[in-house]
Parts: sequence; structure tokens; C-alpha cells
Amino acid sequence: MPRIKKPRFVSRYPTITAFVPRGMFQTGEITLSLEGFEAIRLSDFEHLDQETAAKMMEVSRQTYGRILSEARGIVSEALVTGKALIIEGGSYEMRGRHRKRRRRGGREF
Repeated sequence: MPRIKKPRFVSRYPTITAFVPRGMFQTGEITLSLEGFEAIRLSDFEHLDQETAAKMMEVSRQTYGRILSEARGIVSEALVTGKALIIEGGSYEMRGRHRKRRRRGGREF
């Protein structure tokens, strides 16, 4: 039986939850998890190194690298194939005073 995924810490919900191609036929949808979005935000937008970003998400550097690599693959697939990119779900916990834990499927516990 597989181990339960430890939730990753995310600082906030994204303000935009979907990107849709304009000017071409949409070929489907692909979903990016919130922890994948957070990994891209920390590395590519905030320009943090993987060690610092991993500490912020409270995961190992190796786990952070896997999350980041998977997220970048999802974003590139959406860009290259013309799929809508939907940002939702995942195994995460919000930082701050209104913390909520969620796991895949969006159920609170």
C-alpha cells in the first residue's frame, strides 16, 4: 500500500486559475496542481534557489525538484499543444492563520 502524501505548503491561491489559448483551436485541458504552481512561482517568478524554495514548501530538495519538473512539463505541454491550463487540486496546506489542508480531489480534512 502506498504511503500517504505529505501536504506541501502553499502561500496563497493563484489569482488566475486558468489560461486558455487565444486565436487557435483548443485541443483539450490539462491540470496543474497548486503545489506545482507554487514551485514554478518560487523558482521562476521569485527567483529562489531550490533549497530555499523547498524549505518554504516544507519538502526535501529532491521532492521539490520533482514537483518543479512535473509542473514545468505540464505548462510546456499546454503551450505547445494548445491545451487550456487549469490550476486546481493537489496535496497542499495553506500558510497563514486561515490554514486548510487539502488532498487530491479537493476534500478538506
